[in-house]
Amino acid sequence: MRQKIAIVAGGDSSEYEISIQSAAELLKVLDTDKYEAYIVQIRGNNWKAQVNQKQIGVDKNDFSFIYEGQQIRFDCVLMAIHGIPGEDGRLQSYFDLIGIPYTSCGVFCSALSFNKFACKSFLKEFGIPVAKSMIVRKDEQIDLKEIKKKIKLPYFVKPNNSGSSFGISKVSHEDGLQTAIFKAFTEDDEVIIEEFINGTEISCGLIIASGESHIFPLTEIVSKNEFFDFEAKYTDGQAEEITPARISNNLVQQSIKLSSKIYDKLGCHGIVRIDYIISRNTPYFLEINTVPGMSQNSIIPQQIRAYGRDLYEILDLSIQDAILRLGKKAE
Repeated sequence: MRQKIAIVAGGDSSEYEISIQSAAELLKVLDTDKYEAYIVQIRGNNWKAQVNQKQIGVDKNDFSFIYEGQQIRFDCVLMAIHGIPGEDGRLQSYFDLIGIPYTSCGVFCSALSFNKFACKSFLKEFGIPVAKSMIVRKDEQIDLKEIKKKIKLPYFVKPNNSGSSFGISKVSHEDGLQTAIFKAFTEDDEVIIEEFINGTEISCGLIIASGESHIFPLTEIVSKNEFFDFEAKYTDGQAEEITPARISNNLVQQSIKLSSKIYDKLGCHGIVRIDYIISRNTPYFLEINTVPGMSQNSIIPQQIRAYGRDLYEILDLSIQDAILRLGKKAE
């Protein structure tokens, strides 16, 4: 009998549409001999399963729905929500409570990695190179002089709790700082201000499942904009994504080793993507995406193709690992 999979998509962040695209791609590539998959769209309290172009309400008590008199219950959730509530631990805690396995990181890892400042502070304790940064909050007095004293121009200003590229600014002059902070506050109540490191941006996708590591070829990102913002990510021709990255073997090995260490220290599960900026022969950690984009042109599918595997194979590894982990917890 085929296992029933919920591809959970949508969410409440600015990346809603990207999540819908990811889910559509996942539905296309999943092994239909092995899985019976449904997209479940979540937006606020509106949870709907898509079945034969119909939308059917999902019972939040057990995450099931009724179709043609039959109750459909899920064997596993394939997470495709970028941002709140699929990448910050909220849905993970719900699925833990009702006992449904899911392919993404657990509650603690998701919540920690979603908070950029907390994640960098945590990883810094393990010797992971990170840029200097500080945090400001909407309900606090913002001391611009203190910011300028602690961090030298130029720097990036971005929402602290966010899985998207919205609300980010590069500040090169002092008079642009206040505007950049206000822009970031439109996405979040906390804003991270981070030193700008000039270098080569790379991305490392990986999954460790059932004790087996799969670290994909690195991608070099060359943005035609000032930095890799939302427009550069999702507009054709605005960025080059070169896989494998044009860096030395020594830097490739450094990045792989760092990525494995970060995956381990954060307690990650499933497919993640870790971004770095390489400067002075050192990869500096930028951020981790615990629910990376899966549309056809997203970085992870590109890397998996370069790895010589099909996306459906890697998804299968992730799903079976999630089911196995929940089974071990229940023992």
